[in-house]
Amino acid sequence: VEDFIPGDEVAVEALLRNGELEVLAIFDKPDPLNGPFFEETIYVTPSRLDAAVQSRIIDTTRRAATALGLTDGPIHAELRINPDGVWALELAARSIGGLCSRTLRFGSGISLEELILRHAATLPLPAHDREKRAAGVMMLPIPTAGRLRAVEGQAEAKQIAGIDGLVITIPPNEILTPLPEGDRYLGFMFARGETPAAVEASLRQAHARLRIVVDD
Repeated sequence: VEDFIPGDEVAVEALLRNGELEVLAIFDKPDPLNGPFFEETIYVTPSRLDAAVQSRIIDTTRRAATALGLTDGPIHAELRINPDGVWALELAARSIGGLCSRTLRFGSGISLEELILRHAATLPLPAHDREKRAAGVMMLPIPTAGRLRAVEGQAEAKQIAGIDGLVITIPPNEILTPLPEGDRYLGFMFARGETPAAVEASLRQAHARLRIVVDD
């Protein structure tokens, strides 16, 4: 019997090395994600959850990976937290999807993809603590159905303090299909800042500058 699990949702990016889980980042998802369907929008790291909750998230991720028999390689997990505990929604032997990995920069200057490839090729792994600044990504939702004519306001959005990049991945004249039938985002917007709250605010302010022009 399936049931809806309410609560705050997070994503975990990790690397398994000889059965040991090394957490690279925990992403908060500050928007409420409630059914019957929803679109993921903002990921922000580091997590603002307290250390005890983060420890339970890591433990649940580790136990889920062990239950699936995974021992080496990248892990991407989605979990929810509520008063009844920490619940694993999904765990897969893959890295974070889309362009979202651009939020992760490591101390030695390597990307998430290089880190994964080095591990797979049994090459030495340099120091790879995540950068100290907070970082986040907004997966730009498709607001309405129709033919995309333009995404206006991009220059204004990029001027918002903290915005680190904006990529529109659907070209003009493509047909837009929102959820639940749609299966892609309009694009991705990235931000960095001194705190997770500042990153979230930058993403929301920049998104408000965008104007999606669609023909019915």
